[in-house]
Amino acid sequence: MWDPYRIPVGTGKALVPGPLARYPRSSHVRARGRGGWPAAPVRRMPRAMTLEAELAAAIEAAARGVPPPDFEPWALRVFAHQFEHNAPYRAFCVRRGVTPATVARWEDVPAVPSVAFRQVDLACGPPEAVFVTSGTTNRAARGRHLVPHLALYRCSALASFARFVLPDGVRLPCLAFVPPPALRPASSLVQMCVWVGEALASSIEWMIGERGLETERLLARLAAAEASGEALLLVGVTAAFAELFAACRTRGRGFRLGPASRVVDTGGQKGTTRPLSRPAFLSECWTLLGIPGYYCINEYGMTELCSQRYDSALDDRFHGRSLAPRRLAGPPWLRTRVLDPDTLAPVAPGATGLLCHHDLANAGSVSVVLTEDLGRAAGDDGIAVLGRVPGATPRGCGLLLADLEPR
Repeated sequence: MWDPYRIPVGTGKALVPGPLARYPRSSHVRARGRGGWPAAPVRRMPRAMTLEAELAAAIEAAARGVPPPDFEPWALRVFAHQFEHNAPYRAFCVRRGVTPATVARWEDVPAVPSVAFRQVDLACGPPEAVFVTSGTTNRAARGRHLVPHLALYRCSALASFARFVLPDGVRLPCLAFVPPPALRPASSLVQMCVWVGEALASSIEWMIGERGLETERLLARLAAAEASGEALLLVGVTAAFAELFAACRTRGRGFRLGPASRVVDTGGQKGTTRPLSRPAFLSECWTLLGIPGYYCINEYGMTELCSQRYDSALDDRFHGRSLAPRRLAGPPWLRTRVLDPDTLAPVAPGATGLLCHHDLANAGSVSVVLTEDLGRAAGDDGIAVLGRVPGATPRGCGLLLADLEPR
């Protein structure tokens, strides 16, 4: 079994950002012994790595084929770290009578409701970046995710993207249906696209400007790709794809992009006049872009999480599981439970409930986040998202929020 307490120790230097970051080699010093003969090499003692750096190294090793981190030992270590360094979370746990000494299973680590990120800053140290939710027009009511260790976030995001979107290892030009970082510096989705452009794509072009989707430029770019047989990676919010499809329909225009082109869509369809069902979305991708359904990958992510889930279709296809049902699968350092909205107890297998995510890559903030998303378990490793809780905050979330209020 993989032991998180015995992973190699680095020199204390920052890990090189990227999906395959390496440890710096320990340096050797050769000194002269008596008589001028070289003395035995002296190895400098390395500094201890931080928990976040250890976890990042374990995740990046898993991306290279090393057995992934053993979830429960890591979950307990991360909880102890957050209890010590995240004062609001520690107070929340104490009010609920929970400490690292009383938690023996990963399922017992206290969850914080996602709406709490609107009320209090939950971080284990000074942030390297602050990402802001976009689910409301009231900026004061937006949630804030403070991320003290961007390298951990980066390696988690890239490892999952590479596995579920690029299992063949191909590097494609990326067209991002999101604003560039200069326009949305606090968007976690934009940041992920930046990392994909740097590490996994051959280039990146931003297709949304200050006035929205730059439709004419996008259509011209797609036409050029069709003419040359170029394959593209199209990544962005579902609503932007719906706008592209509408523009194609209006102009009577469709494309046949190069083989192995693929689509990654994320988020809802707010602002669209005619929301598309998932089957309709996949049909439009084939009819208007020439991209088959198994190359169309839906991403499920949250500003409050550093790990994401993806449609399993392409990963299944490349591993001989073409008949497996589509589901939102995730990396081994992300687990999701389905809980009763009132009692927060686990629901029966296959039943609908609130999705509660346990993300080890959230080591710098809070690892367990209870959402207002409704869903159910799907297969051995996946979930299906069925929508949002209508109306008021669910009773279980409300009770947790009460324990977060200052006293």
